[in-house]
Amino acid sequence: MSTSTPTHDEVAPTLDGPVPRSLGFLDQGAFWANLGVSLLGFAGVLAVLQPAGAPPLTVAAAVVATVVGTIIGSAMVGLSAIPGARSGAPAMVVLRGLFGGVLSWIPSVLNVVQLIGWGTFELVVIAQAGTLAIGGPTWAWVVGAGVVTTLLTLRPLGMLRLLRRVVTILVAISVAYLAWWLFTRPAAADLGASGSWDGFWAGTDAAIAVAVSWIPVASDYSRHSRRVPTAFAAATVGYGVTQILCFVVGLAALSLVAGNGDEVFAPMLAAPLGVVALVILTLRETDQSFANVYSTAVSAQNLVPRADRRALCLAIGALITVLGLVVTIDDYAVFLAVIGSIFVPLLGVGVGEALVNRSWAGGATGDGASRLDLSRWAPSRPLMVVAWVVGLAVYQLINPGGAPGWSDAWSALRDAIGLVPPSWLSASLTSFLVAGLVAAAFAALVERGTRRERASARG
Repeated sequence: MSTSTPTHDEVAPTLDGPVPRSLGFLDQGAFWANLGVSLLGFAGVLAVLQPAGAPPLTVAAAVVATVVGTIIGSAMVGLSAIPGARSGAPAMVVLRGLFGGVLSWIPSVLNVVQLIGWGTFELVVIAQAGTLAIGGPTWAWVVGAGVVTTLLTLRPLGMLRLLRRVVTILVAISVAYLAWWLFTRPAAADLGASGSWDGFWAGTDAAIAVAVSWIPVASDYSRHSRRVPTAFAAATVGYGVTQILCFVVGLAALSLVAGNGDEVFAPMLAAPLGVVALVILTLRETDQSFANVYSTAVSAQNLVPRADRRALCLAIGALITVLGLVVTIDDYAVFLAVIGSIFVPLLGVGVGEALVNRSWAGGATGDGASRLDLSRWAPSRPLMVVAWVVGLAVYQLINPGGAPGWSDAWSALRDAIGLVPPSWLSASLTSFLVAGLVAAAFAALVERGTRRERASARG
């Protein structure tokens, strides 16, 4: 992975091109802050209020779960940004050092699948909001959003600069206005009237899952950061603050429509300037689909390094546009539960390995001084994959979610072994810690064996 020269201000088409280091705190902070505000989040907070496989929460419990889950999740995203800022490598290339060149293809494929899913959901919600705010056929909104999304991916760093200079200000004004309007209306229903705190950690896991879906893409953007601390702070603070705000505003909107997620935009449109605010948020939502399409292409380049990123973006943009015409938003909560179980323990493995081997102990200026081998054919490290799978299993045994077939199998296994997790146990935190501990143990074991071999060779 080569480093940049001052003459390059855009991402190279292939992985072996120069890596610009042009993004400061405001560029990255605006990017992550915009990702934290999502049209999906307004109704998606129902996944926190009514977590899959757990009792519904009270509104107070949902707010606390949102805050706790978002803080944890955004900190995880910040940690995930560090390797890219140090090495200049995108996220899936970073995993070559953790799993090995060939084994890194496993998370790369999973990441491509989840990002295509996210990109599709984004087009669906853009079409839903646009149809309500302005009108027109849903398919036209899906196709239009798909075209705009694809065009934005062709100059990704230019997109990030646009967010900082113009879009973030408009979004902040729109969200503040809608928050004022919604919180001054009398609620039509008490969303948490029949809820409790029993499913608190399941709700927290849902909030974490929304944030950690960005874990496997954070380094795709932080690799362009001028400094490592800047990358961590921008992701953690920028994303965390706005996701909390987005979810709380979503709860306020849902209270006005008796918890009907399909009607979440109706009270926003009832505001005097609601149409203007919602149109701004709808048009801005393309930054979410942009990030998903762009990172899908970069993840695919780990499998085919010589592929042109621009061609990949065109193909992926066309694919999610077609999927957006047939997919509904109903599967969103189920989608979140599976995402969390995959990518939370993945981060745990990376942190556990790094604590033992100090594999990201390079300079804080992003000089790429990593101890890990990021070459395409880096030696395989199957024990790290084992640690990842152990963490995934722990997550699913604690919180199987509600995915048909997949969740049923984990629930059956849990019943077969007689496991009854206490309500206070978080699937995200537990799987993160277990995966990290197992990875650290394996890393220490391998390091000890390597030292013995060196000692024997010297002897």
